[in-house]
Amino acid sequence: MISQRLTLARLIAFFVIPLIFSSAALGESAAPTSRGDNYSVLADLLENNSARSALIEQLRSQADTGNTGSSEGPREENSHPPSSSSRKADSPAANDETSIARHIAEITATAGDNIKRQASALIAALATLTDEGTGAVDTSAALAAAVNLGILITATFAVFVALRRAAKAPFSRIDAWASHGSQKFAMLRTVTAVTAAGLVDLATVLLAYVAGHFFASLLSTDGAGDSTRLALFLNAFLLVEGVKLALRMVFASRFPALRLLPLSQPQATYCNRFLARIAGFTGYGIMVLVPIANASTSTALGGALSTAIVLLAALYYTAVVLKHRKGLRAQLFNKAEKQSGSSRIALRLLARSWHLLALLYALVVVLTSLLRPETALPFVALATFKTAAYAGLGALLLVVLRQLIGKEIQLSDAVNEQLPHLQQRLNTYIPTGLKILRALLAMAIAVFSLDAWSVFDLGNWYATEAGRSAVSSLIDILLILALSAGVWIALASFIEHRLSPAGKSSAAAAARAETLLGLFHTSLAIVIIVMTAMIVLSEIGVDIGPLIAGAGVLGLAVGFGAQKLVQDVINGVFIQLENAINTGDYVNAGGHEGTVERVGIRSVALRDLFGTYHIVPFSSVEAVSNYTRDFAYHLGEYGIAYRENIDKAIEHLQAAFDELAQGEHKDDILEPMQVAGVSALADSSVNIRVLIKTAPGMQWAVGRAYNRLVKMHFDNAGIEIPFPHTTLYFGEDKDGQSPPANVRLANAGSVVASQDADN
Repeated sequence: MISQRLTLARLIAFFVIPLIFSSAALGESAAPTSRGDNYSVLADLLENNSARSALIEQLRSQADTGNTGSSEGPREENSHPPSSSSRKADSPAANDETSIARHIAEITATAGDNIKRQASALIAALATLTDEGTGAVDTSAALAAAVNLGILITATFAVFVALRRAAKAPFSRIDAWASHGSQKFAMLRTVTAVTAAGLVDLATVLLAYVAGHFFASLLSTDGAGDSTRLALFLNAFLLVEGVKLALRMVFASRFPALRLLPLSQPQATYCNRFLARIAGFTGYGIMVLVPIANASTSTALGGALSTAIVLLAALYYTAVVLKHRKGLRAQLFNKAEKQSGSSRIALRLLARSWHLLALLYALVVVLTSLLRPETALPFVALATFKTAAYAGLGALLLVVLRQLIGKEIQLSDAVNEQLPHLQQRLNTYIPTGLKILRALLAMAIAVFSLDAWSVFDLGNWYATEAGRSAVSSLIDILLILALSAGVWIALASFIEHRLSPAGKSSAAAAARAETLLGLFHTSLAIVIIVMTAMIVLSEIGVDIGPLIAGAGVLGLAVGFGAQKLVQDVINGVFIQLENAINTGDYVNAGGHEGTVERVGIRSVALRDLFGTYHIVPFSSVEAVSNYTRDFAYHLGEYGIAYRENIDKAIEHLQAAFDELAQGEHKDDILEPMQVAGVSALADSSVNIRVLIKTAPGMQWAVGRAYNRLVKMHFDNAGIEIPFPHTTLYFGEDKDGQSPPANVRLANAGSVVASQDADN
């Protein structure tokens, strides 16, 4: 199935196709051509009447086109595409308002002139070949040359196939070595194995090339012409097989461990065969057939043959793209569903438009071959090769970094104990750093690719003051950001190491550490962010002097207008440094009492026994009373009647404590009870004071339980606990005698009535 054989790598392959038949076109300009052969062709053209007439008409047409096409005089043809600066200077857009239309017209006229010139030259060449008495072809010599070339091709490829079969064993051993080892170094191991396999493959190509030269020396017996033809094939063999070698290094259809792209066996085989066909067809056709046609017949026929080869390769390429358009689009959509964010959007857009981009690229290559056949195709080949090399190196670097770092960094238990948040912090920042590195690599690839396509001259731009300043600022900013991240990680880890409770710490220590960590993390983050932003702004050319002055004025204004806020922060910092309040403590602060639920940099939040939530600013806190620090005391005052025995009462108080120490609160009592003695001789009681040392925060629970036991023990012992009494005083006379009291009983009348009834 098509959908099973296409992946994203196929898309890359489709865009590299024009590179193959563009690089093959380099052979056309580099093919050796004898100056004597050119003179011979020119003499044949001049001797033939019809060809001479056609040549004269073509020259007159070119002269008319040159006079009417520009009033600025003849233009000098460059051997390379003009740079962006020269294009801007020579562009009609700098002269009139019809620049776009005029530019399009010039391009169309140039293409038409080239096609017309090639057609005229081809007609003249055909006329020369068919004219009587001239241009006769030596059939026997041509047949002998063809036989020699065929023998050389057969012998060279036979040696090459034999060497390839002999190299299969080293390839298998290298593949087996690459398939074993740690996943962390998989890509590095694969790159090493691919390099080794590529060297073995290169050795087979070079040995076959040397063998071909040996056979050529035996076959070339009729002079320079035959030697040139044989040399053309050998040069084409070296270049084309070199391109195929690169394809085998990328796809490795027979050895999965040596495959740089994540493709299955059918996918790799299909891509390798498709690209190898294009490389062989265009390479051998343009580098062998075209130069032979130029030397044997005419340059017009050779040019027409070159154009036909490029067009046929483009048509084959177009057919393959259209054939697999839907399959690759479906795979890209499936891959996009597994992504998120911008990656998903980019993949979906690519799925809908990849075939259009591929076809447009092929069209550009074909048009450039028609417009500027001498210079455009080598330029396109070199630019495409550079673009593919930049993209491949960038992708390889990212894969190697990702595999070296791994999906998740694992630190040792000792490090995690000392720096509990370091591993989580690294696993958060390193993926972010990889995303930034991926974006920077994409930008670098885009910039170098634009330079390769002469959209702008990167070297000249960097030579300017603005270019050097921009690159220097970018490097400085990256170093500043990396240094800031490193400082944040180091200082935050140091704070965690100093403040994190060691071993089995108490709840209070853990709460204090949590509070201080939040406070210092916030303060440190603010300082680092502000300083980094200031330095980065200064690097990009922003004058931070006014910003600093404005910040100073703003700080002064805030200092005057928000004195309470500043006081809140300062008091809060010192309260935390003195470890006065921690989350979970029961404190009295600012006139409010309750359990601490939150400690911030400006205020503390309390919840009292009624459930009321209080937020107390630190500026209103003059003193902090913490009831849950280290230990506590239950202070008890127990009164007995004046007639009771004090020592007996103390014995029963001790008995009640002993029973308490054996009950559910035994773990909350830290020391034996202390009897302070008689604390007061009150109006109606003798007060005895006791102290019970308890765990912090447990004094109230222990006190309630102890009060219960004291009441029970005093009742059992008959010890009276005084309670309020009302005493009536009727007064006394001078003799000390009290007058009789007139006492009336309630319901006395009803009682008398009842007695009378009984009588």
